[in-house]
Amino acid sequence: MARFSLDEISDTGAFVRSASTFRNWISRDLNSQFPPESGRYHLYVSYACPWASRCLAYLNIKGLNKAISFSAVKPIFERTNESDDYKGWVFPESETEVPGAEPDMLNGAKTIRELYEIASANYTGKYTVPVLWDKKLKTIVNNESSEIIRMFNTEFNSIAENPTLDLYPTDLKPQIDDTNEWIYTSINNGVYKCGFAKKQEPYNEAARQLYGALDKCEDILSKQRYICGNTLTEADIRLFVTLIRFDETTKLVSEKRQS
Repeated sequence: MARFSLDEISDTGAFVRSASTFRNWISRDLNSQFPPESGRYHLYVSYACPWASRCLAYLNIKGLNKAISFSAVKPIFERTNESDDYKGWVFPESETEVPGAEPDMLNGAKTIRELYEIASANYTGKYTVPVLWDKKLKTIVNNESSEIIRMFNTEFNSIAENPTLDLYPTDLKPQIDDTNEWIYTSINNGVYKCGFAKKQEPYNEAARQLYGALDKCEDILSKQRYICGNTLTEADIRLFVTLIRFDETTKLVSEKRQS
């Protein structure tokens, strides 16, 4: 049965995100099932999705555009199967139907849901983007954005145009990990906890954490160029893709809930 985000609401009315399910790793290891080969992988994204957009940002900033292809679905959920009411990511019928979106030329899928069902006939989880697809094995390698960006950062350096750019440098790893934790909890996932909350109390708590974390970012960035110092890191990308959408989408949800 198809799962909705609203299926992840606890008894208290709070949104509780479930873990991603495809967690394979592209590796330079000689015995890897998924080696970093140019032209082998495809990234499915939605420009409306911040999780997918962080992967697309990495694809561009690391210079992997020629090695890894990508395509985008339509930005608004639609029905994916006549047999149920599930709404999710769908591909347009043509390249001119929706700006930026295009039909699935690899598998002929009409929806992201179909890709998951190709990869796993008995799949019962969520049909989310990003999807990192293996063209050779015709399966999903990984659908966890935090892992995909780590792969893009290191495992494709032999074919990347910007191989020396390291967004997760060894000397900053502890600081980046700590920053990622509070930004994810209160901002990246926090906006969803606000938007999907079904009761006032969990909404109030999520909103308090969200705006507290935004104030913390404001304080840090008033003193330095980037969130972890004077160099661009993974933490900046993860923060940016949520912030850039905040005024247009998240703030509207917040104001509606408060009215």
